[in-house]
Amino acid sequence: MIRRYRMAEIIDGKAVAAQIGEEIRRDIEAFVKKGNRTPHLTAILVGEDPASQIYVNNKMKTATTVGITSCTKSLPADISEKELLDVIDELNNDPNVDGILVQLPVPEHIDERKVCNAVAPEKDVDGFSVYNVGRMCLDMDSLIPATPLGVIELMRRNNIETFGKNAVVIGRSKNVGMPIAMLMHADGRNETKALDVTVTICHRFTPPKELAKYCSMADIIITATGVPGLITKEMVKPGACVIDVGITRITDPNTGKTKLVGDVDFEEVRQVAGWITPVPGGVGPMTVAMLMHNTFKAAKTLAKCE
Repeated sequence: MIRRYRMAEIIDGKAVAAQIGEEIRRDIEAFVKKGNRTPHLTAILVGEDPASQIYVNNKMKTATTVGITSCTKSLPADISEKELLDVIDELNNDPNVDGILVQLPVPEHIDERKVCNAVAPEKDVDGFSVYNVGRMCLDMDSLIPATPLGVIELMRRNNIETFGKNAVVIGRSKNVGMPIAMLMHADGRNETKALDVTVTICHRFTPPKELAKYCSMADIIITATGVPGLITKEMVKPGACVIDVGITRITDPNTGKTKLVGDVDFEEVRQVAGWITPVPGGVGPMTVAMLMHNTFKAAKTLAKCE
């Protein structure tokens, strides 16, 4: 049964991510004590986008915290696609590298899909390659994209009831919305340990009235659009779980300062929801934590092959 609150219980992604990080740190310590090499993560950063630099720095700092060695290959924005693919190929063949991530987006002259598919599947800690996406969609064990995996883990660790429930996933991107929908609806008896939810997928072409209708019937709402204030109080079923993956930097008209907001009108929706994630501090920290999870998983798989 859906739990009902006067105010929603806030799902603290930062706290859960810290808990996962500590678990990974202990597991890596035990892994290394058995004679295995310390897991290593290499990030590729193309260009000098400030947001991308911040994201990569945060990932590298977290890697250090959990006991993963890391480095960042910073490449010029005008690097050719072939040169970038050559760098990836070199890392694919480096036995000391367990995980490779290419920070997206890449410059427009580079084919993003080609770059994602160039990363060796066993080192594809972002889970963006056709190989890993295909295995995930077939309910087979794979490296799953970190943000969707973080969303699922948040619900599991907060004991959100999912079996047989109705969910709306708003957003159909290939890296976030689609994998979340797949992991929500698939059979929990298979390798991905999915959540057995009945899922409705909405997107930018879903008429507002239809979006409101679907959301009002949902036990779980997961939104990943980058549209501030998209989900309002009137759209939410009392007691529902609301997971906000959206993140947008806006200017506060009262202070003139910038701040991060999600897709959900947080202060209003928390008055009717049963659970809600904040922005920042909700899904964001989980994405980084699950990237570390994937890196360690890749290291364990590669260690068995050596």
